[in-house]
Amino acid sequence: MGFLTIPGLGKVHYHEYGSGDKPMLAFHGYGMTGKQFHVLKKSILAKYHVYGIDHFFHGESTLEENWTEKDILEGMPREIVKSYLEEWFKIHGRQRISLMAYSIGANFALVLLEEFPDLVDEIILMAPDGLSVYKGFHFLMHRPTGKYFFRRATKSKWLTPSLLKNLKRVGFIDDSLYTIAYNEIDTEKKRQDVYYTLNIIKQLKPDLDKIATLINQYHIRCTLIFGRDDKLFPKSPAMSFIQK
Repeated sequence: MGFLTIPGLGKVHYHEYGSGDKPMLAFHGYGMTGKQFHVLKKSILAKYHVYGIDHFFHGESTLEENWTEKDILEGMPREIVKSYLEEWFKIHGRQRISLMAYSIGANFALVLLEEFPDLVDEIILMAPDGLSVYKGFHFLMHRPTGKYFFRRATKSKWLTPSLLKNLKRVGFIDDSLYTIAYNEIDTEKKRQDVYYTLNIIKQLKPDLDKIATLINQYHIRCTLIFGRDDKLFPKSPAMSFIQK
């Protein structure tokens, strides 16, 4: 394990595991840590040495002390993600890498591919955010009404649980997604972490047309994995990217 010191941002913690010799930077989903991909011991980890990054408000990554709530809500600048790999190169040497991500972590992996296409061998994305605009997140992050509601829901003990129950009742989310979501918002600290996490990454929007071109141009191996019954990040909205 170790830390990447990102100027103007903070200290990004990473875990190391895997018995392979090819380096892979991995970005986890919400509510997890960079250790998430330990479960791939019989597949990915036999081939790769994984550097699993902790997102902010997860694991041991910490923002610089001068970051205010206003800064968090504005989101980290998209260009700062490039520093993740530049700082990793300072420690481990400039070399070819692969990328892996789950859920919201896909935004980091896609931005890095866009910035370093000549150095990426492979990208593996599971239930990825970032391949299409998820209307619910866009509303909460970018629309005045949505931002107001999100902030109110973060502070309220009853508003978010009530909303989840109603979403399940009308079939917008299923029982498993309801359980996962409820377990992430049942305390004020957890609700605040959701609020801060989704806001701090809201500017990390990859250029999908450019990325599709780069994947084909540089012959980057690309594996996309979707859950058959996933209602949060389903395959259908990503089809326009897949078909490029």
